[in-house]
Amino acid sequence: MHSVGVSTLISDSGVIRYHLVAEEWDIHTPNNQAATWKFIKGLLMLRMDEDLNVDLYVQADTAYLHQQRTWELRGRVRIRNVQGTKFNTEELFWNLNKHEMWNHAHMTIITPERTLEGTEFRSNEQMTRYSVANSKGDFPMSDAEGESTMPTDSTVSEDTPAISTAGVSAPTITTQPHSPQKPRNPNAAPVKLLAPAPTKYDFKKEK
Repeated sequence: MHSVGVSTLISDSGVIRYHLVAEEWDIHTPNNQAATWKFIKGLLMLRMDEDLNVDLYVQADTAYLHQQRTWELRGRVRIRNVQGTKFNTEELFWNLNKHEMWNHAHMTIITPERTLEGTEFRSNEQMTRYSVANSKGDFPMSDAEGESTMPTDSTVSEDTPAISTAGVSAPTITTQPHSPQKPRNPNAAPVKLLAPAPTKYDFKKEK
C-alpha cells in the first residue's frame, strides 16, 4: 500500500499515543509476515501521554518500522523530550518490546546546562535516563572542584524520573483518521512539521 499526504493517529490498547505526519507512507507485507512501514521522504512523530499532551518529538529524514516492533530512524534524526533536552544523531533504533532506544553513531545531547557528545548511546524510551560512551562536552564549572570534566563513559538521569515500563507489552498498532482530540498542553513547545498536516488521508494504491 502506498499513501501520500499522511496525518494519522496510532492507538495502543484503544488509547491514542502517537501522531504521524509524513509525505509518503509505504506498507510492505512480504510472505505473510508482519508488515514493514517505510517513510522514505521523512517522518514526524509526536508521542502523547494519556491526556494527549505531547511528551516526545521525533523527526527523521527516513524511517522504517520493522514488524511493528522496532523503529529504525536514519538521516537527520532530531528528538526532543518533555524536559526540552535535544538529541541529534544520524541513526537511532527504538525497540517497542524492550522499551529502549540505542545507536552506534555519533550523538549530540543538548540541555540548557550542558552539551554532551559521544557514541554507543542507550536510553529508556522516555529519553530521560541515558548513557553514552567516549563522551566529551561542555559542562558548568563545579564550585567545589573547579573542573568541568566528566568520565569517558557518562550516565545521565534527568530531573523527572523515567516512567516504569516493567511488565508492559509492546503496543498493538492500529490506525484511524485524524479527528479532533482534547486540547494539548498550551505550554508545549511548537514543532516544525515536515509538511502541512492534511485533514484526511489521501490513499493511492499501487497497481
